[in-house]
Amino acid sequence: MIKRLKDKLASIIEEEEQKIILMDASGGSREPDLRVVGLFSEIVDEKIAEIIHAMLFMNEMNKAEEDEKKRKDIEFYLSTYGGSADDMFALYDMMKIIENDTDISVIGMGKVMSAGVLILAGGTKGKRKIGRNCRVMLHSVIAGNQGPLHNLINEMEAIQDLQEMYIERLVEETKMTKKQLKKLLEQKVNIYLSAEQAVEYGIADEIIWGNQMSDLNKILKEEYDKKNSTVTTQS
Repeated sequence: MIKRLKDKLASIIEEEEQKIILMDASGGSREPDLRVVGLFSEIVDEKIAEIIHAMLFMNEMNKAEEDEKKRKDIEFYLSTYGGSADDMFALYDMMKIIENDTDISVIGMGKVMSAGVLILAGGTKGKRKIGRNCRVMLHSVIAGNQGPLHNLINEMEAIQDLQEMYIERLVEETKMTKKQLKKLLEQKVNIYLSAEQAVEYGIADEIIWGNQMSDLNKILKEEYDKKNSTVTTQS
């Protein structure tokens, strides 16, 4: 299984259009000091499968590390307009499983909307962060089915169950009560929240800005300088 995961990660890294980021900050070591994965697109099955493979691989690396002090959190950068509810729950459930061994720090950047809200809220409590200018948006589950009446009734019941699952999971992960959340969603409009409001509602734990991003920026700069130095030497 580990070999299959390694092969999958290799293919992810090789393809630029797949917006998965996995950075090795260890100067060529087989085990990266920093474990980062990101989603900067809609929540769809292909992207979620890639993220789950990456998280599983990084979790296995942590479990293989005998010294617990050397284990690293998974940092998950998230910027999305939302997407499939089923794929949202697939990633959310896998995050909960992985959190038995490895903390997942979710960082919302730019926009975290619709299905993305539960993904942000589902990170390890105390390690859910949000950019100061990030927008968060909540709304009810959206349906667009057509066909025979009995099929529509069946689909409506399934959508209501999905909505109830979404509400229950958000109540578990945030400071919102079921009554409070239902009242928001019953407005039948998109509910936009600022970063401050997201923290107030318990969707995130803290707002990040400025120097709090310096460690990641430093690592990226070192990698950039290293590549440029290699190019200069060769020329």
